[in-house]
Amino acid sequence: MRLRVEFTTEPFDLDEAPAHALVAREVVQGAELDAVDVGPFGNTAEGGADAVLSAVDTLLRRSLAAGATRVSLQVNVIEDGHVAEGGRATGDSRATGDGENG
Repeated sequence: MRLRVEFTTEPFDLDEAPAHALVAREVVQGAELDAVDVGPFGNTAEGGADAVLSAVDTLLRRSLAAGATRVSLQVNVIEDGHVAEGGRATGDSRATGDGENG
């Protein structure tokens, strides 16, 4: 089974990325996921169920420890083979790695 997680961490800081956002970004970029898209107001990652669920567990624990007061997330089951060439999800038009907040 493949999963996609979409998440944000709060509080937001428009001037510079807060520690909890940097930690969240580090977790998903370091996880064994097939696609990661980090944006200023939302992030997505996808991969096999075990990898996504493990990353979500680590993301929650580390982001909260780093000062997040709220983590909003949604997890969806996606079709196998939905990752486009280059590791980006098909139909995902957001730029990868440009974000400031988690």
